[in-house]
Amino acid sequence: MEAAITGDAVSMKHLALHDPDILLGTTPQGNTCLHIASVHGHEVFCEAVLALNPSLLAGSINADGETPLHSAVTNGRVSVTSVLLVCCRDQQLDEAILKQDKNGFNALHNAIRSGYRKLALELIEAEPALSRAVNKHNDSPMFMAVMRDYADVFEKLLEIPDSAHVGPNGWNALHAAVRNGNSGYLVNSVSAPLLNAAAQRGHVGVARELLKHCPDAPYCDKNGWTCLHKAVDYEKTEFVEFVLGSPQLGKLINMQNSVGDTALSMAVLKCNPKMVASLLHHQDTDVTVVNNGGVPVKGNLYGATDHAKTLNWNEISMLLLKADPQEAGSIYNLHKDAKDEMTNLSRTDIKSLTQTYTGNTSLVAILLATITFAAAFTLPGGYSSDAGSQGLPIMVRKAAFQAFLISDTLAMCASLAVAFICIIAKWEDLEFLLYYRSFTKKLMWFAYVATTTAFATGLYTVLAPRLLWLSVTVCVLTGLLPILTKLLGEWPILKLRFRLGRKFKSELLDMV
Repeated sequence: MEAAITGDAVSMKHLALHDPDILLGTTPQGNTCLHIASVHGHEVFCEAVLALNPSLLAGSINADGETPLHSAVTNGRVSVTSVLLVCCRDQQLDEAILKQDKNGFNALHNAIRSGYRKLALELIEAEPALSRAVNKHNDSPMFMAVMRDYADVFEKLLEIPDSAHVGPNGWNALHAAVRNGNSGYLVNSVSAPLLNAAAQRGHVGVARELLKHCPDAPYCDKNGWTCLHKAVDYEKTEFVEFVLGSPQLGKLINMQNSVGDTALSMAVLKCNPKMVASLLHHQDTDVTVVNNGGVPVKGNLYGATDHAKTLNWNEISMLLLKADPQEAGSIYNLHKDAKDEMTNLSRTDIKSLTQTYTGNTSLVAILLATITFAAAFTLPGGYSSDAGSQGLPIMVRKAAFQAFLISDTLAMCASLAVAFICIIAKWEDLEFLLYYRSFTKKLMWFAYVATTTAFATGLYTVLAPRLLWLSVTVCVLTGLLPILTKLLGEWPILKLRFRLGRKFKSELLDMV
């Protein structure tokens, strides 16, 4: 065995000359010297052993049911594998090539599983019958090759008419192709159509190719889930739009699964406004469908009340109201119920909410107060040192400077008021918190506008005498800042208002 490990063919021949049976010796795991030499890739040693005893190719099987060929392939020993294959063909030992280990893996299985693509191609060329074997997991070489996206190996196997193509759990090579974004068509033993598999992964190209070659491809599993249900469940919006635009799949829009849910019902439950809008935009969509539990489409919003304070939830409620105006009363009742639920949840956590809001607000208020207080004692233009007006601001008679003083004072007073209100606002009452938020929000906006005005007028006072264009530019940019802030802060709501037009209901956004 030491000679097999080191590849010392001379020592092996010398030992075999005195005792030919030494070549048949095995390790506790049943490995012969040919197994060991194959693992280590000693090509010359293997040739020498086979010249002395060719029967070792087929007759030596270790505890795992592996022949020397298995050992060579598993370890990627290409040159050794070639030697063993040539010997097998010369000796007509087809059974040695086709031998499967205790788990049902043959040499081709092992080559593909270990990623040795060139070796796999060589094995297929040497013995095409290897492609027919299926291991105990029901894996065929073709299925394994497609799962790993080995296109060259797959194409070679495809040339063999009777190649096995099955996989575990009722899958086959075509399911594996869909998984990787290729095409195929079959329903497996657990009724999972390939269109559903494509929908689950959002492979629109695969679905299009399937329908191109198989217009009546299965689209529904045993639970009534269509590929459209799957696409909605996994939020594959592009696939949903593909189904909606496909004449062959148009009837899926209102199909109900085993519990009576349509794709629209599931999209509402997922709280995905883009998918809901796409489904509602289709002329065939039925918004009046009721599932097996008696729950209408809009009723699924109850199941998504954890999203009730989001724009998505509120946008969906508006979309449903637009699609079915007759349900206006139900939508508003639904909104009221969700709002009451959110209010009750807020009451139970009022202390934390109050601390969070007062802490954040007071921090900003104190920052503004500090800035405006410091600005009052570092006046633009400085102080006069002339007799009779010593210590007075130089720019005191200018209108811009007076505007600076007024706006700076207002900003400081407003921000200080907010800061001290935060100190006394410790009541654990929801109504007070709502009033407090509304009041302090207005004061903070006022302080913000006043601070930017003070900044603009202060710079204008200093720059206007010599650089009028620059002072005007600073004033314009600073004046636009609060407007831009407002636009950016409310941009999602403004976009929603633009998309919905007259159907936009601002009263449905109270919770946001």
